[in-house]
Amino acid sequence: MAIHRIVLFYAFTPVADPEAVRLWQRALGELHGLTGRILISKDGINATAGGELNAVKQYLKATKEYFKNIDVKWSEGSAADFPRLSVKVRDEIVSFGAPGELAVDENGVVGGGKHLRPEELHQLVAEKDVVFFDGRNAFEAQIGKFKNAVVPEVATTRDFISELDSGKYDHLKDQPVVTYCTGGIRCEVLSSLMVKRGFSEVYQLDGGIVRYGEKYRDSGLWEGSLYVFDKRMHLEFSEDAKTIGECSRCGAPTSDFHNCANLACRQLSLYCAECAADAATLRCAEGCPEAG
Repeated sequence: MAIHRIVLFYAFTPVADPEAVRLWQRALGELHGLTGRILISKDGINATAGGELNAVKQYLKATKEYFKNIDVKWSEGSAADFPRLSVKVRDEIVSFGAPGELAVDENGVVGGGKHLRPEELHQLVAEKDVVFFDGRNAFEAQIGKFKNAVVPEVATTRDFISELDSGKYDHLKDQPVVTYCTGGIRCEVLSSLMVKRGFSEVYQLDGGIVRYGEKYRDSGLWEGSLYVFDKRMHLEFSEDAKTIGECSRCGAPTSDFHNCANLACRQLSLYCAECAADAATLRCAEGCPEAG
């Protein structure tokens, strides 16, 4: 029986002809029967793809011939976890809405935070009073986050610019701040935005939560489940994972997101199995828009 896997990787590096790279990546993905989402810009590539393990390895081997310094992470899953193969050119490979602020060279992002491997993070925490700063959308942190982390009130990545410029985090500018996100890519940009705005000691978790979880599972500083943007919706690093999420209707422990049953709403919220089982309770607890 064939083994299937999902690969996540990114690289920040100047891309002279993003459209040519898009055509090549689509052809390469189709050749190996992969599905997933691949974004390309003048600043690099960001990809999550699934398929048969050997096919994914062949795809990676070819991709590394162009993108020399890609950061690769593996996850359980397959091509079936994605609806199709999507390969697009965007202004940004992470949509902060600030393409003019990012500077990259052949070594990656210029002026970002200092990268910390998981074991280096533990060493820093032992030495200093560190502030964890969540670089994901706020709803992702409902089911998992680093202990005592600051979770900015952002619905999309594009909200981070106004959030940082609001002044509400200015008191952190003289403290050691560790940014973290799913696989590390959002923090590449976020940490550089923070440095530009006067945060004096900024770090980023190298490889993100995924790499940290691979090393420490649920015996470290992480609590809960990790939200992922495919059909799995979330994953746990071990059987010891805490359930920190709460059902939006009854408050029962859960890590399961569902869309509201109201077709005029469809808001993604946490629901326990019991509330999710009935369309009458699979609805926003505070009410939601009715179809006109």
